[in-house]
Amino acid sequence: MSSVTDALENARFNYEQHMQTCRQCHADAAPCAVAKHLLRLYNLARRDMMRAREAGPTA
Repeated sequence: MSSVTDALENARFNYEQHMQTCRQCHADAAPCAVAKHLLRLYNLARRDMMRAREAGPTA
């Protein structure tokens, strides 16, 4: 499960860092295409995390 957690944290970090540093996102006050893609990846990782929790431990 740590790989799922790592993927979620990595996706969240990448999205948040992009939103803080992207000139286009700040200038347009709307997310750019890269921000939308990173948010999609974050949402997928979050969904995977929820599925892993529902499945329970597989030891």
